[in-house]
Amino acid sequence: MVFREILSFFIVAALCSNLWVDGDTSISESPFSVALDALQDQLNYTFQDVALLRRAMTHSSYSAENNKVLSIFGEGVIETAVSMQLLVKDIDVSSKELHEEISRVSKVESSCAADGTKLGLQRIVRVSSNVNSTTPSVVCGAFRAVFGAVALDTGSADSGGKLFLRVHARDGNNHDDVMLAAQRIGDVIM
Repeated sequence: MVFREILSFFIVAALCSNLWVDGDTSISESPFSVALDALQDQLNYTFQDVALLRRAMTHSSYSAENNKVLSIFGEGVIETAVSMQLLVKDIDVSSKELHEEISRVSKVESSCAADGTKLGLQRIVRVSSNVNSTTPSVVCGAFRAVFGAVALDTGSADSGGKLFLRVHARDGNNHDDVMLAAQRIGDVIM
């Protein structure tokens, strides 16, 4: 029995000694956590509840706690932001033009997946081993889920839409129009 207690002591001591290397008392972060931190830096948005971002970056093939509902919500947030952008530019836009612009930005194979790929989401999103994380539907789902997560994190769909417009504008998508819409949304929520 004494041997077991001594062995336990050394095991605990060995585990704890890893915590105090060079005065650093923090436990090393997982690669996924590091990637989430980098994504927050890239978005220029820090989540109050990082669990929302974790869920946004989790595909349904990986876990029952996944990004499906955040993706659906995020799609609505994006569509609202795009509508705002177009209506700020031209209040007399036709319903057909408005619908076409929403469809263009929401199209999985082009705009949505392209924006998500530029953020590097295909390298962050967690998927099962039999799912390809670079598939446009996976990247697009994660991309939409980010903005749904931001809206939930702030309690404001406008915040998610404003961030989407900023991210979308960084990629050269009608920068002036997008920034004007983002500013107007910001004026509404400030």
